[in-house]
Formats: sequence, C-alpha cells, structure tokens
Amino acid sequence: MFVRIVKMHFQEDQIENFLANFDTVKEKIRNFEGNQFLELYQDKHNPCVFFTYSYWQTEENLEAYRNSALFKKVWGETKILFSDKPEAWSVDKIVSLP
Repeated sequence: MFVRIVKMHFQEDQIENFLANFDTVKEKIRNFEGNQFLELYQDKHNPCVFFTYSYWQTEENLEAYRNSALFKKVWGETKILFSDKPEAWSVDKIVSLP
C-alpha cells in the first residue's frame, strides 16, 4: 500500500464548483479497484488550497485509475478550475500511530 497526495490551487470563485463536483464523484473514486482510503483537506490559512490523500493497494491500481474514463472525466472537470499547477506525490507510509 502507498499514499497518493495531490495539492491543488483553485480560483477562489471556483471552490464551490470543485466541492460540488467532488461530492458527486468521491464514492466512485473511493470504490475504484485498489483504492483503500480517500480524504479531502482544505488549507487552514489559504482556502484556495486543497489536498487529496488516497491510499492505493498497488501502483498498478493507481495507474489503472489514472487511465480510466472516471479519472479523465474528473480531471477534465477539475483542472479548468485551477489557479496554479497541481503537485502530486506517491509516498510510502513509514510510521502510523493510532
């Protein structure tokens, strides 16, 4: 399992559009094969900055999602709302405390 972190900067007037769209697709993303966890965070000091954290069983699962019709639709509707280039990291969890 590994963690995928995506940082996104949105145009201020597009935040509500992003949140509405995310609400309609979050369950589909979460139920995509290999996805084990999905959360959305908003920066406390800059409300235009959001992060998604998702846990994936394998890199192949993430790649299958990134090549899916679902991702193409979600990303196509999301990227037009950005104010800056998104950043993404795939990381291995080293320590987890309950």
